[in-house]
Amino acid sequence: MKNTKKSILFALICLILSLALCLSSALAAPAANTPQPKPAPQARTGNKNPAQLNTTAESAILMDYNSGQVLFQKDPDTRRPMASVTKLMTMLLICEAEAQGKIKLTDKVVASEHACSMGGSQIFLEPGEQLTIKEMLISIATGSANDASVAMAEQIAGSEEAFVAMMNEKAQAMGLKNTHFSNPTGLPVENHYTSARDMAKVLRECLRYPVFREVSKIYEYDLRGGEFKLWNTNKLLKWYPGTDAGKTGWTNEAKFCLAASAKRDGLRLISVVLGCPMPKTHFQETMKIFNYGFARYKAVNLAEEGQVIKVIKVDKGDLEKVKVITQAPVGLVVAKGQEKTVQGQINLPDKLKAPVKKGQVVGNYVVTKDGQELLKVNLVAADNVPKASPFKLFNDILNRVYGME
Repeated sequence: MKNTKKSILFALICLILSLALCLSSALAAPAANTPQPKPAPQARTGNKNPAQLNTTAESAILMDYNSGQVLFQKDPDTRRPMASVTKLMTMLLICEAEAQGKIKLTDKVVASEHACSMGGSQIFLEPGEQLTIKEMLISIATGSANDASVAMAEQIAGSEEAFVAMMNEKAQAMGLKNTHFSNPTGLPVENHYTSARDMAKVLRECLRYPVFREVSKIYEYDLRGGEFKLWNTNKLLKWYPGTDAGKTGWTNEAKFCLAASAKRDGLRLISVVLGCPMPKTHFQETMKIFNYGFARYKAVNLAEEGQVIKVIKVDKGDLEKVKVITQAPVGLVVAKGQEKTVQGQINLPDKLKAPVKKGQVVGNYVVTKDGQELLKVNLVAADNVPKASPFKLFNDILNRVYGME
């Protein structure tokens, strides 16, 4: 009897516990199944520095000239029309041809009927009129002259079409992935576009040529003996201290554009703005971007382009030694206060073996920040050193023998 009562009591206890567990699960179910709020989506923007700088330009970039470091960007790789900023590539090819000895600044250019038919900004060339290449270049840089641009295109390549092919070949050689030219002027035409990043690279390449720097900073110029006055369309030459190069552009399609360079305290910056909405806003936005760069960053320049780094012995050469120079500027831009984190290391052999060619890479200059390599610049031979003749080698041996004590 006792065993029966115990069994009944145990069964009742188990039933009560089961009922309590089911009731608890039922009460908890609605809370567990209640949908949880989703996190709000994050806003997307092409500007990687949204809290630091805002610009009304559709695309913009701020680049250090020496190292190519990008300090600010907004949609830098979007393809956009560029208007007369196109002429930076036109001037680059002119300066390159002059540096290679293919043309001289004193050469005369005869204007063709085709060149004289260009509309927009012009110096009103007459068919058969002659100006020097330097006058044409100044007219392009200062007055944004379309007729002078086409006249120079024909002078260098034989035709405007051949020159445009050269422009695109140069763009490809420079690795410009979002740029294509259809004319040397920037007048509206299909399949003619660039990006802020690409055009910054073009201006950076232009600045390597002294003749570009010379003509780009001219604010006013008397053409044809003073009969025609040129005023530079880049008003920052007067409005913003340190500005010394650049090119403006405007069409209905491209809106207001400007690629410009300014230098202060050893820091040269390049700014490009494309698609600014209103007149003068391309100047206002560029000044804002320059102010941002000069306020926040400082240049650590270790060596200028072409600076002699060392003189190295040459074994069995016509000359005993050769100068080694930098192929490009050596330095970085860092946030102010971080200058001491930048270090440079020169890597060169103790001696070279003849023959040595001018421009031959013989070493490198490595720049690090906080121990991380950020820049490597080639070190090259400054001169040719041919192999020494057998007579000279024999004479050198005699000199060494008889020069011994």
